[in-house]
Amino acid sequence: MPDCCICSYVLQHETNKVIQIRNTKYGIFKWILHISMSSYIIFALLSDKLYQHKESLISSVHTKVKGVAEVKEEFIQNGSNQVKNTVFDTADYTFPLQGNSFFVMTNFLKTEGQVRGLCPEQPTRRTICNSDRNCKKGWMDPLSKGIQTGRCIMYKGTLKTCEVSAWCPTEAVEDPPRPALLNSAENFTVLIKNNIDFPGHNYTTRNILPGLNITCIFHKIQNPQCPVFRLGDIFKEVGDNFSEVAIQGGIMGIEIYWDCNLDKWLHSCRPKYSFRRLDDKTANESSFPGYNFRYAKYYKENNIEKRTLIKVFGIRFDILVFGTGGKFNIINLLVNIGSTLSYFGLATLIIDFLINTYSSKCCRSQVYSRCNFCKSCVVNEYYYQKKYEIIVEPKATLKYVSFVDEPHIRMVKHYDGETSLQYVEGETVSKPQIDFTDLSRLPLSVYSPRHTSGQQEKIELCKKHSGLPWCQCGNCLPSQHPKNKHLEELCCRKTQGPCITTSQLFKSLVLSRDVLQFLLLYKEPFLALDADSTNSKLRHCAYRCYITWRFGSQDLADFAVLPSCCRWRIREEFPKSEGQ
Repeated sequence: MPDCCICSYVLQHETNKVIQIRNTKYGIFKWILHISMSSYIIFALLSDKLYQHKESLISSVHTKVKGVAEVKEEFIQNGSNQVKNTVFDTADYTFPLQGNSFFVMTNFLKTEGQVRGLCPEQPTRRTICNSDRNCKKGWMDPLSKGIQTGRCIMYKGTLKTCEVSAWCPTEAVEDPPRPALLNSAENFTVLIKNNIDFPGHNYTTRNILPGLNITCIFHKIQNPQCPVFRLGDIFKEVGDNFSEVAIQGGIMGIEIYWDCNLDKWLHSCRPKYSFRRLDDKTANESSFPGYNFRYAKYYKENNIEKRTLIKVFGIRFDILVFGTGGKFNIINLLVNIGSTLSYFGLATLIIDFLINTYSSKCCRSQVYSRCNFCKSCVVNEYYYQKKYEIIVEPKATLKYVSFVDEPHIRMVKHYDGETSLQYVEGETVSKPQIDFTDLSRLPLSVYSPRHTSGQQEKIELCKKHSGLPWCQCGNCLPSQHPKNKHLEELCCRKTQGPCITTSQLFKSLVLSRDVLQFLLLYKEPFLALDADSTNSKLRHCAYRCYITWRFGSQDLADFAVLPSCCRWRIREEFPKSEGQ
């Protein structure tokens, strides 16, 4: 391809063709959709701040729990039960945890004076025994308190259990005290310090404002920015009772959400606090409800190492910090405007859907012609015909045939070339509607045949081949091309009857020189119809006139197959210059 052709091909612009439908209902509907889309785009840009570049935060949390509780503990002294009051402060009921979490003890069980030695195991289904044969030396279970020695000894009364090497006496299986020993922990308070940073925006802040009175207590409505929380109030926010949870413990989430607008004209960056129960409060005893763990306090007495085992029940508080910080960014604004503009195409899509949906042949039925709904269907059918052009995918094997005794045309998608086209059954296709407005301008005249003597002799010679099995009109001739023999074996009729070439309309529309010359000059006014090329041009114009007449569209000219009788009749009327 020459360079100039390449440049002209590149330096050009293509655009879509627009069909304007002047319909008041569709116009109003279009503007309603456009106004709705515009309102939504503006709302989305402003409410979701789509014009900002947003970044996730980096956070650190530090907590301090305050409060004192008095606990009544029972113990045995000199064979009698004694009660003592013990004061628990922050160091007693809080435990350091990793990450953004802290733990507050609310209940406990103690096993005091444990020493390493031999003692009976706590009675369970696997540890109760009758003799040494029921105990296996060296056996241990993940749930046992020690390693069996192989002996069966007395536990209490007549009950015997296997002896174990463990911290003795072993821990008893007991339910936690009710009510919780540190039930007053609901009055404890926790101060949460939260620092955040947006490195991309170079912005750092914290949840404690300068000059804040730290004696405040958080309240969702009255004091929502206070960083001091009463533990009982946290459980009230989620609809739980602190006293019930304190018995076996639980897990509570404290959520801190930062939605920061870092633009100078609308600067806002303060946290919002919310709470969420994180453990399964519907769990039964077999599912290990609550939250607990064990720890021991070791000491020496008479040079013997001892310990006090404590099973702790309490509440673990997980602090969850999340959020984003946004700042105006022109690139984000343009990208989001460009993406939301595609919503305007919904108006066109919906209106096209309505036109396609209510365009149907049933709307043209005379039974429903009077109803307003079907009148609208007819209007939409008109829009549909103007908007859409139906074409068929071109294929090498695609053929169209038309028989004068059938109201439709046939489409042959697959043709092997080995069978006469007359006998190939194709798919039935409705003829396109023909616009007859230009037909009135045609100079239709009475046909007057013009033959040469040499040509007439050749035609008479070919007619000696009458009686072809596939011919139904008696005017078809055999093909002169062996390769296309079966393709040209096609008659104008499917059943026997008069040939279409004998009709007056065929003579007036297809064979009339005046009509064909008019059509050629109508398309190209200064066409030179010289003697050498006149017949050739008239012959091909006659072919197309027949296709337009019988197939209803010039678009099928490359795929339509002319019947043998029509093709030979046109060749007879407009032969080549050599008389062939």
